Amino acid sequence: MGKKIQPVRTDMNESHLSENLERYRQRALELGASRARIVPIAEIPVDERVPLKCQIPRCFGYGVSAHCPPNTLKPAELREILKKYSWAVLFTKDVAPEVIIRDKATIKERVDAYQLIFRMVSEIESMAFYDGHYLAFGFAAGSCRHTFCGQQKECLALKGERCRFSLLSRPSMEAVGIDVYKLVASSGWDIYPIGSGAKAEDVPKGNLAGIVIVQ
Repeated sequence: MGKKIQPVRTDMNESHLSENLERYRQRALELGASRARIVPIAEIPVDERVPLKCQIPRCFGYGVSAHCPPNTLKPAELREILKKYSWAVLFTKDVAPEVIIRDKATIKERVDAYQLIFRMVSEIESMAFYDGHYLAFGFAAGSCRHTFCGQQKECLALKGERCRFSLLSRPSMEAVGIDVYKLVASSGWDIYPIGSGAKAEDVPKGNLAGIVIVQ
């Protein structure tokens, strides 16, 4: 039996919002998140310096995807949009450090880990949509171009064609200016900076994050 779709209400389901947010948080854990929490929008830090790190030093994904800088939503735009929302659900998933460090030996595990985050965000976003929070949207982790289309020569969306993974692909939190390090750390969770020069044995753990802006 399929899910019962809820009617859209002018109050945007305010009476059921707390219950729904908790269901989305629990669903994130069921789907594989290591931790999840309900976040007031005011706690989401948006900073222009975050996507700047995509450009300096230049990320291999810069400009090659419709959802990566400079082609996606700008921090100033996101900041204005978030003024119309109040609550979000944030989650992180622990992964082995060697999966985050870009090593050819772990490419399959890396792709699987990033794809899971995209799928989790998509499912929770869909739950919110059918609960009547029809303006819900989410951000994942990493480049959708390299997560789903790494074997393809180009991003079709950049050419004005239909995206190969239109319901799954989306910007990462960092791409639109969300300071994920600050957000995760302020949630009381451990997060470690893992750059191209990091060694797996020096990092206690890696983690990936996703967020769904609900209402």
